[in-house]
Amino acid sequence: MRGPAATNLHRAKKYIYMETINQTLVSYFIIKGISDVPEFQVPVFLLVLLIYLTVLGGNMAILHLVCQDNQLHTPMYFFLGNLSLIDISYTSITLPKVLFMFISGDNTISFFVCFTQFYVFSSSTSYELLLLTAMGYDRYVAICKPLHYHTIMNRRACVLLTSVCWCLGFLEPMPFVILLAGISCYTSHIINHFFCDLVPLLQISCTDTSLLETLVFTEGMFLTLLTPFILTCISYAFIMVTILKIRSNTGRRKAFYTCASHLTVVVLLYATLICQYMRPATTNSLDSNKLFSLFNAIALPLLNPLIYSLKNKDVKSALKRRLRSI
Repeated sequence: MRGPAATNLHRAKKYIYMETINQTLVSYFIIKGISDVPEFQVPVFLLVLLIYLTVLGGNMAILHLVCQDNQLHTPMYFFLGNLSLIDISYTSITLPKVLFMFISGDNTISFFVCFTQFYVFSSSTSYELLLLTAMGYDRYVAICKPLHYHTIMNRRACVLLTSVCWCLGFLEPMPFVILLAGISCYTSHIINHFFCDLVPLLQISCTDTSLLETLVFTEGMFLTLLTPFILTCISYAFIMVTILKIRSNTGRRKAFYTCASHLTVVVLLYATLICQYMRPATTNSLDSNKLFSLFNAIALPLLNPLIYSLKNKDVKSALKRRLRSI
């Protein structure tokens, strides 16, 4: 074959060859981690280890108090115990791998483990948003319908609410996790993150991810983020109306105090998620996305037990009783 046809065939073969080089079929990924600066390795390792142990200790202490202290056997602390449980899973799915990478120097993660990590982290996020919505409803009943509180928020209702949160939380991210795991090739096997997350995985994909991005945006925005946010706002709208109707300043402060801890956690979590996922997924935003993920995976599970213990007299009293009994 000679002439223009031969030239075009040669160009097509060269194009296919170059495309094959630029596309990588991977069975594992390499996680860049929190920091790749050699001078920072030891300080970052010690800081991550300290934070992880503090998160485990704080949330396990909350769980222990809620389970063992009879005065904390109420709906609010039942939900708080579930929140501590999911905070432990948040950190345990990411930080042990980070610590292992620091110690061993092995930054590889298998394809299966990577997507398992992504699924558990996504599910934990969905569940926490739903659980905070249930906690907002609990505060609405406590403040707006105090005489019917124990009738409405009985044990059966609390178990049903948390069961629905668990089921929806772990079912919601499954479709886009399956689609993401079905991506056939990647331009690189290096993930610019400290765990397998959505944005860095999409960045290195060499296949068309428009369907996946549409699904993530619609399902994530409306089902995972917007629906719990609207329901939480509705609860607090009724709460604020009820508080404003209270004539005494002492009564208003007491009513607001009962939901201050929950409101603080809600604001921190939603602000972090909006900054993390509701931005254009450009390469320049990967480092800032990593910072928001760090706050979401480390700071929030660390702050939750502090917020609920420092602002809650019942928890502090229960802790003192347990310490005296030792």
